[in-house]
Amino acid sequence: QFQLVESGGGLVQPGASLRLSCAASGATLSRYFMGWFRESPGKQREFVAAISRFGQHTVYADSVKGRFTISRDNAEKMIYLQMNSVTTEDAAVYYCAADRTSDRWPPQVDDMYYWGKGTLVTVSS
Repeated sequence: QFQLVESGGGLVQPGASLRLSCAASGATLSRYFMGWFRESPGKQREFVAAISRFGQHTVYADSVKGRFTISRDNAEKMIYLQMNSVTTEDAAVYYCAADRTSDRWPPQVDDMYYWGKGTLVTVSS
């Protein structure tokens, strides 16, 4: 069974950097495009970044463009989200997600079938 486990969340100061990781297991990672989504209190889960199966295409939400970078290592079955210059608006539970295909790019929440349980990012001075 295809499973995703996020890690790397924690408390970070505004302006600092953090790298989230997502470990995949149970399937060949290159069969899936991957995405990061986030959910903060009182808000709906939203798209953050996505990457194509072999990493040649990436797409970002406008709110993180230029600050966040998504990457993947299919051999190691890992997906990463490098977060730079974080702000309080970036505080949320971050979820790693996967699917085989999507009619939309960037993908939206409803397009993703497999989800991890999330990792919490807190931004505070």
